[in-house]
Amino acid sequence: MSRDFYALSREEALQELDSDMHQGLSADEAAKRLVEFGRNELAGKPPVPLWKRFLNQFKDFLIIILLISAVISGVLGETVNAVAIMTIVILNAILSLVQEGRAEQALAALKKMTIPVSTVIREGKTVRVPSPELVPGDIIVLAAGDLIPADLRLLDSVNLKIDESPLTGESVPVDKHAEKSVAQNATVGDRINSAHLGTTVSYGRGHGLVTGTGMNTELGKIAALVANVDEESTPLQDKLAQFGKWLGIACLGICALVFILEFVQAGSFADLIAEPQTIVDLFMTAVALAVAAIPEGLPAVVTIVLALGMQRMASRNAIIRRLPAVETLGCATHICSDKTGTLTENKMNVRQIFLANGTDVEVTGKGYSPAGDFLVGGNPFNAAREDVQWIFRICAGCNDAGLVKKDSPQGEVYTIVGDPTEGALVTVAAKGEVHKEAFDKEYPRLSEVPFDSTRKRMTTVHKFDDHVFALSKGAPDLLVALCTKYLDHNEERYMDDRKRSEFVDKVSELAAKGLRVLGFAYRSLSQGIPEEASDLERDLVFVGLVGMLDPVRPEVKDAVQTCRHAGITPIMVTGDYALTARAIGAELGMTSENGRVISGAELEAMSDAELDMAVNETSVFARVSPEHKLRIVDSLRRQDRIVAMTGDGVNDAPALRKADIGVAMGITGTDVAKEASDMVLTDDNFATIVAAVGEGRAVFENIRKSVIYLLSCNVGELLLFFIAILMGLPPPLVAIQILMVNLVTDGLPALALGVDPPEKGLMDMPPRDAHSGIISRSVLIRLSVVGLLVAISTLASFTTFYDRANHDGTIMLAETGAFMTMCLGELWRSLSNRSERLTSFQMPLFSNKRLIQAIGASLVIVALVMIIPVVRENVFEMAMPNLTQWGIILGFSLIPFAGAELLKILKIAPPDER
Repeated sequence: MSRDFYALSREEALQELDSDMHQGLSADEAAKRLVEFGRNELAGKPPVPLWKRFLNQFKDFLIIILLISAVISGVLGETVNAVAIMTIVILNAILSLVQEGRAEQALAALKKMTIPVSTVIREGKTVRVPSPELVPGDIIVLAAGDLIPADLRLLDSVNLKIDESPLTGESVPVDKHAEKSVAQNATVGDRINSAHLGTTVSYGRGHGLVTGTGMNTELGKIAALVANVDEESTPLQDKLAQFGKWLGIACLGICALVFILEFVQAGSFADLIAEPQTIVDLFMTAVALAVAAIPEGLPAVVTIVLALGMQRMASRNAIIRRLPAVETLGCATHICSDKTGTLTENKMNVRQIFLANGTDVEVTGKGYSPAGDFLVGGNPFNAAREDVQWIFRICAGCNDAGLVKKDSPQGEVYTIVGDPTEGALVTVAAKGEVHKEAFDKEYPRLSEVPFDSTRKRMTTVHKFDDHVFALSKGAPDLLVALCTKYLDHNEERYMDDRKRSEFVDKVSELAAKGLRVLGFAYRSLSQGIPEEASDLERDLVFVGLVGMLDPVRPEVKDAVQTCRHAGITPIMVTGDYALTARAIGAELGMTSENGRVISGAELEAMSDAELDMAVNETSVFARVSPEHKLRIVDSLRRQDRIVAMTGDGVNDAPALRKADIGVAMGITGTDVAKEASDMVLTDDNFATIVAAVGEGRAVFENIRKSVIYLLSCNVGELLLFFIAILMGLPPPLVAIQILMVNLVTDGLPALALGVDPPEKGLMDMPPRDAHSGIISRSVLIRLSVVGLLVAISTLASFTTFYDRANHDGTIMLAETGAFMTMCLGELWRSLSNRSERLTSFQMPLFSNKRLIQAIGASLVIVALVMIIPVVRENVFEMAMPNLTQWGIILGFSLIPFAGAELLKILKIAPPDER
């Protein structure tokens, strides 16, 4: 769309796009326009061609070493080895390519689960539409916290402010006015009647007409900058990449050293010139060592384990938006959570109404059904009384939620559209015969001051026949302070300090029962509607209090206990009243019935040092604002804690970004909060965070299992060659045999270990140190000991069958013994590698079926190599052992497994630094 819609009036813009503000587009017309204009998406990076992705697999330093080894083999006439190494390298590249593709598919599927959704008017109805399906002419409903999904010409606006900093750099939200005209060629920052893709609604509400989508937006003009952002790798992947380079350099050094040792043992330079085959043998030993030192399957294992970990988390309602979060989750030491909807069910029910004259009214009923009774002392109460009717009017009028009735086989079912707290208020008003739809028609809203987390209240202005009234609801302690009168039945009386204290004490009484309490007040505006909120919300008449019960989620109590066992501190950070927070916290086991609760006001008065002490002693923070959340995160991070912080509002974004793991609510969360987060909960459930932490721990442990398993074999192979050379023996294995071990009998089980089910007791251990890598002190000890056992068992098998006096007659059988000992030994050792604490006999054999399948597949491949003579003799240079020799090979192959199991029993390796 090339028109400058900001220069048109609202009517002209609607006419130009053949749309209607109240009806929107029809479904058929929207479908036609989607075909015409395309999806509302920015052009991303062009996909990398398959051939280029394939070639990228050969950029790894370790792979380059293998390629050089293949070239050397070919030049020296060792065609079989050269072809074998090249084949393995190519197969490894294909495997990595396939695994990358699977990982990308997994990530793409997760991205689809977090596609933003917009509120749109189509065919006269308000519906939710995926933002990529918006088309020019759509009517968008805007509210605080929404991401602007396309370029819009505003049609109406109420106190609308938009944060345009991503587009213009303007740090202060910009006031928007739909009715204002803007000159032709105005800059983006001056278009006060428009909103643009990529910006966010900071305050207020409104409607907008979609004028541009996708690349036909202001952001689309700079999409090239957005498209060139590099993909994110995890710290673990970076560490492994660095480790790979270090390993490659070490490998070259070792090869050179072994070459020199062999050179010295071979005799003088003149002797070597006279025997060219000796030089060839020296080079081939170096090539075999290069192959032995490189864990070829490592990159594929890490990639697939991370991707599968993300998929498992998604299946448990935790969508990971940034890959490093998978790794960081396992280190979490503190989980700071909102109360409403995360620790509780967010299914509010009004249970008690307190009228300003001192009457306590009990409210009955279930869910959002408007059926229920009002009782005082167990007897029916007249809900038509003027003071309680004012409560109902404020519940219905000062409210943006709606009650929806649906017919079902079980009868009428009521649901809400909007915030659950407001839904509960609409429901109790309907019980009192004040229905929101009818109220809005009879007493139209003239103005409003939306709720925000700083003011903690909302006010709307309505025309009541010949009078205008402001209706306010919000935090009772703050609202009472703004009141100068209270309603006694139907008479307004002046409020003195004693009366004000009575009302505040009543709030504490209700909150101590675990009720969420809101205050209600009104004001007659006989002198006109003030423009400023501070002028509007003063000299109010206090009507009463409403106490709502939001039951705790039944699974959260167990999740809190799991946190305690796992060394994780759960912290409640809520905007609710302190006594309510304490009651809920005590019920969940986060604090005691008399436990300390720190309020936002107390927190604000604390120095950083005092707050650092407080966050270590207190688990419940009440009356907190988003700014307070940020200070709590800062305090914990100053103390080197790993923090997960939940949030759902616009103002929570800074705290979510600052936290190590920002967790946004998928149901109640604003688009801004989701964009700032590392993880989105599709069920808004605290227990899901704890489950995700467990998955994060499992992912890291599985990667560590795979890395330890692969590297201990590489260490064993290197030690095997060193010891053999020092003993004056020929190389026990040739390059093709080592590649077979590394990629088949090591690679397949390593992949299976990467998807091992979480080990029992994983959430009974403290979080690991975020700064510790996979290769810790205990791991180095384990690698060294197990690697030595692999070398000794393989060398023992080799020397059993090798006869120096009959080298040519025994070398193939000796190499066969060494190869089969190492192959079988690695397969048995994969069973032991499933746990660093539990022996194989303490773990159910078939709890990881993929490992059993991997062992079976490896055995079949090795069997085929041995059974097919041409492959066995011409490619792998091996002989067929007899039955007795097979028994000897089997015995030697059990040594690494037995040694690894004995290490666990004797606990020779110290526990990991956590």
